Amino acid sequence: MSAPSITAATSVACWSCSAATGGAHFCSACGKIQPLPRGADYFAFFGLPRKLTLDLADLELRFHSLSWKLHPDNFVRASGDERQLSLDRSSQLNDAYRTLRDPVARVEYLLGLAGMRREGQKKQQAPPELLEEVFELNESLDELRDARASRGGAAAMAGLRGKLDLAQHKFESSLAEVDQELARVSAEWDRALDSGADDAAKKNLMERMNDILNRRSYIRNLVNGVRQELAAT
Repeated sequence: MSAPSITAATSVACWSCSAATGGAHFCSACGKIQPLPRGADYFAFFGLPRKLTLDLADLELRFHSLSWKLHPDNFVRASGDERQLSLDRSSQLNDAYRTLRDPVARVEYLLGLAGMRREGQKKQQAPPELLEEVFELNESLDELRDARASRGGAAAMAGLRGKLDLAQHKFESSLAEVDQELARVSAEWDRALDSGADDAAKKNLMERMNDILNRRSYIRNLVNGVRQELAAT
């Protein structure tokens, strides 16, 4: 007798024995691997709440345990559907681990679940506190490009490189400060979850984190741009 069709629509009940699975990786009744539940997220994949401060050692242990259990080598004699489920689960496991182990990617993912990360829809604006520095940076970059095009003297080039080195260090410091701010608001998010904060409070925290990520993205692009220009000289 052939195995029943395995689809995500049946993920709340085991496709093999119809027992309730609760979205688990394996059916507790018959042990069969299960499809990915609709709407499942990376936090749930590891059995974790949607918190932003994670024990990375614990996350790694969960990753290695699931990696062993879900590995396709364990399903070589299973049905074709079960082998495909193993591949699907293993692929999402790697994606989930890669995302959650990085604190910035973790925040971006959480906000993405709420539909709040839509980078590229509008041109990013320079953070107000950095307007003067950004203006000076753009001037220095233009001067460097002009000097390179006209094959300016070594002394002039060295002076421009020095200005850009200084600017790069300033923006790297700004990036570190933004990361610290993101960590503080992430901790506030976790406390809000623990205290049962209402939706309005959680939305406010997510909006703050979204603003921080936008500033971080802008500053990171500045740092990368300076690095590229310096590498070209």
